[in-house]
Amino acid sequence: MLRYEHGGDVYGNPHIALDFSVNVNPLGMPDGVKRALVSHLEEYTRYPDPQCRALRAALAARYGLAPEQVLCGNGAADLIFRIAACLKPRRALAPAPTFSEYERAVRAFGGAMEMHPLSAENEFILGEDFSASIAPGIELVFLCTPNNPTGQIIPFQRICHIVEACRAQGTFVVLDECFLGFTEGASMAGMLQAYPNLIILSAFTKLYAMAGLRLGYLLAGDPNLCTRIAGFGAPWSVSGPAQAAGCAALAEVGWEERSRALIKKERAYLQAELAALGIRVFKSDANFLLLQCDAPLFALLRAQGILVRDCSNFIGLDTRFIRIGVKTHAENQMLINAITEVLHG
Repeated sequence: MLRYEHGGDVYGNPHIALDFSVNVNPLGMPDGVKRALVSHLEEYTRYPDPQCRALRAALAARYGLAPEQVLCGNGAADLIFRIAACLKPRRALAPAPTFSEYERAVRAFGGAMEMHPLSAENEFILGEDFSASIAPGIELVFLCTPNNPTGQIIPFQRICHIVEACRAQGTFVVLDECFLGFTEGASMAGMLQAYPNLIILSAFTKLYAMAGLRLGYLLAGDPNLCTRIAGFGAPWSVSGPAQAAGCAALAEVGWEERSRALIKKERAYLQAELAALGIRVFKSDANFLLLQCDAPLFALLRAQGILVRDCSNFIGLDTRFIRIGVKTHAENQMLINAITEVLHG
């Protein structure tokens, strides 16, 4: 059994009352999605559409693409592994720290991952020096904007520069935009036609609080690339409930705006309160915060029934680092009160 290395392990910590280890929308799942799940109940007795036709059409309309440029999967992690299985890069590159499944997927199919270290002194910002790490022989680059666990958006023009540098030497770029909906950042989807080496990843997991339904998607300028990657997935990998929920989520009006407003307000509250407690809070554009503290906050808070993300398994971080999701104001107050108690009580 593989060691679980992510947030949300409430199953292994059954005493947890508050879970700050995951970065799911504190607004929860939209009511329209809940209604869709129930209203489609009779359809769940049959196999789901293996090609996700309705969902792909809705996503294509959202991004101004053709349905053939969209591939749906069982969460973004499923698609990361499909990409690695299809492209089989011998050498890949990613910043560090970042989402660990990129490396695990590359290694699972015989490749090696090289890491470009980000600096805490520079707020873990991906700088212009990253392009220098794209050496000949690098066949695949992973980027995450905003990056997990640091929360930093990569500037649009910097992404363009990296993708252009990769295209010049035949290198694919996977750009993970799973948290982008919580920010004011712009998707790179409009650049897919210009950059055939670009693959964009996203999911319904975070913004629509659909983690348990497992629904992700990728976008590519080249429809043939989508077809190739699709061949490395199992049939019916996206369930009927997930497809119904995805279509309903895309029909929601104002959901992203409401979510962004809540996150912006509550993130500022947490940043101010945590800094006042002497905890280093790294700049974030996302719905989560990376913290640094000499006290063992992960263990201290778990004893209080609060789960946060221990970041010591991220390359470049250690036991002083934890990540917290931004939740409702009441829940955020409870976290601040608990941290105040364990540090100064």
